[in-house]
Amino acid sequence: MLLKRLALLAALLPAVALAQRDTSREALVRVEETLTLRLEQGGIALKDVTPAIVVSVSPAFEESKAWYPTAALQTLVRVFGSAALRSCEACMAPRLYVEEGRLEQFTTALGAAEIIRLDENARGKAPPARVAIWLDETPEGVSLRIIDLHNSRIVFVQNFDPGLTEMARTQRNFTLTEELERRARGDSLTHTFLDVTVYPGQHVSLDWVEQWGATNANLAGLSVSAFDPVIGVGGAYYRVIPNAFNLMVGGKILMSVPNAVISGISGGPVDFLDPLLTAVFVARVPIASSNYGVTFTASTNGRIGIGISLMNITALPFLP
Repeated sequence: MLLKRLALLAALLPAVALAQRDTSREALVRVEETLTLRLEQGGIALKDVTPAIVVSVSPAFEESKAWYPTAALQTLVRVFGSAALRSCEACMAPRLYVEEGRLEQFTTALGAAEIIRLDENARGKAPPARVAIWLDETPEGVSLRIIDLHNSRIVFVQNFDPGLTEMARTQRNFTLTEELERRARGDSLTHTFLDVTVYPGQHVSLDWVEQWGATNANLAGLSVSAFDPVIGVGGAYYRVIPNAFNLMVGGKILMSVPNAVISGISGGPVDFLDPLLTAVFVARVPIASSNYGVTFTASTNGRIGIGISLMNITALPFLP
């Protein structure tokens, strides 16, 4: 039985190692894409980060020792170019300093002053390095740090994994902080909804609503309809229920503009196309994290329908 377990473990280890190598390779691809994008968009200026000295490209596993350092360096070369990089082999090994009557060996992480000293000893007549780069393997992917050697300023720091879940988690936390600060300042947060229900009844309207309340669960604002009623204007209110897939439940009261104009001219109430006032019940359920939602409407004109909502409309509303 023990031999069978050992044989099974031996068979599984190569698969685990291969999966880990794939994870690190995909994470390095994300590093290359992100840095290239930052350079193209001006988030990082190439002249401010080159020449750069690569301090560490440490593997995290025994299985990746043979390939990871080379793969990491190749990634950096593709981003910055080989002429802009220099490798600090001494930075990746224990340092031994010999003075009269004194012998010191360091195995701890390098500081900026020591990196500058090692760079001076190795660069010859080349210009000094502006930044130091650490690109180390982690169990989830890779970790990247770029530090300015002149003032220890953090130029860039990020953990990367194949799906950028670490970055997404950071973004969610940042968004929460941003939202709490927005509430404290009292700044507005406006949403736009285009409701189109087509079966069996029809309703088409455009809402501009502001999010408010202690938990931001209330939405209220202006609504303009194109159908049911035809050319209507009024107010809308919705309540968000986070525990029910962020369901929005509420309604709108719309006044028919043609009826109001004709009634004003004729001096009496007139029902032209639609009643003067129409109430519409609305329920929206967002589809995952997209800008689409499934919508149900029911109006006092007897029209009940189901359709879609485009939420916070953009040029490409199918993008989140």
